[in-house]
Amino acid sequence: MLDSIRIVLVNTSHTGNIGSVARAMKTMGLSQLTLVDPVQAPDSHASALAAGATDVLHRANIVGSLAEAIADCGLVIGTSARNRTLDWPLIGPREAAAQTLREVSQYPVALVFGRESSGLTNEELQQCTHHVHIPSNPEYSSLNLAMAVQTLAYEIRMQYLEAEQQPKPETTEYPLAEDLERFYTHLESTLLDTGFIIKQHPGQVMAKLRRMFARARPEVAELNILRGILTSIDKRVKSGKS
Repeated sequence: MLDSIRIVLVNTSHTGNIGSVARAMKTMGLSQLTLVDPVQAPDSHASALAAGATDVLHRANIVGSLAEAIADCGLVIGTSARNRTLDWPLIGPREAAAQTLREVSQYPVALVFGRESSGLTNEELQQCTHHVHIPSNPEYSSLNLAMAVQTLAYEIRMQYLEAEQQPKPETTEYPLAEDLERFYTHLESTLLDTGFIIKQHPGQVMAKLRRMFARARPEVAELNILRGILTSIDKRVKSGKS
């Protein structure tokens, strides 16, 4: 189960932090590390700080974009340290761990961590199904990257050990990140064709719709219904019928 939990680091600046994250992961039984466009690939400094976790470091997958890193994931939890213009489903570390363990048997789950200095961008956060905030001391809230990973990994491990003693709950099938992106692309195209969105002045319509669907979190069957509705609208618009 833990092998399907993916730690995703976006645009990490310092290789030492990558090594420290690998060490934090291995102590909690996690092994899948993905690096999105790191400033520098892991080097000897990363290996030194990884200590006995160089196997995690050497198996790390390096990709060019967050979309590529999470395409096959059904649950994507992005770390957020501050309030954003658009509210998103926000959970704490314990709830994030519980959600992860509820769904990880169905598909890979990604925990996404941003840049050391500025975290994840709004665009990157919009690719996540949930946001998690670590409730640190408001007078000194600075957590380094490895500490943040260690905090969430610890919660996951503790609940994983508890769950091993419990009967398995019923599961719900949710769409993968790439399926959601295809839906949003289809939705935007349809809304442009109907004139609901004006191409020259799109405003915040799609961002707000993304927020709404992230909050509702449609299941696979529900998303298929929505895609079917969009397809029926497309056909009617193309036929020129009102």
